[in-house]
Amino acid sequence: MFARLIAGLVALIWSAMALAAVDVNKGSAADLDSVKGIGPAMSSRILEERKNGQFKDWTDFISRVKGIGDASATKLSAQGLTVNGGSYQGDATKVAKHSKASKADAKPAAVKDSKASAKPAPAPSGKTGASS
Repeated sequence: MFARLIAGLVALIWSAMALAAVDVNKGSAADLDSVKGIGPAMSSRILEERKNGQFKDWTDFISRVKGIGDASATKLSAQGLTVNGGSYQGDATKVAKHSKASKADAKPAAVKDSKASAKPAPAPSGKTGASS
């Protein structure tokens, strides 16, 4: 029974360590390698670029490390990678551009609908249903 308790405790600690956040500005090569999606080549690129100065934020990290883009940053953040303790929130400029584009696309349709409903009814032809 005691052995099972110890084994359970070790498994709990190990799983907590596996999910622990790794900061790109503080992690060693082994720490970075422990993040799912980062291998030895990527961790060495991160460490090489970090020699030029710490990463300010996710945008700085993405722009400086070859092979990191919006999609991979999202995945790495979900696996516990952080930049200055922060997780990746996505590219706000892409979200803003997308919402502006969809608003622009929606406006002409609304204008067309209002013009269609503003058309006057056809004038009566002057004919009535009664014959003379």
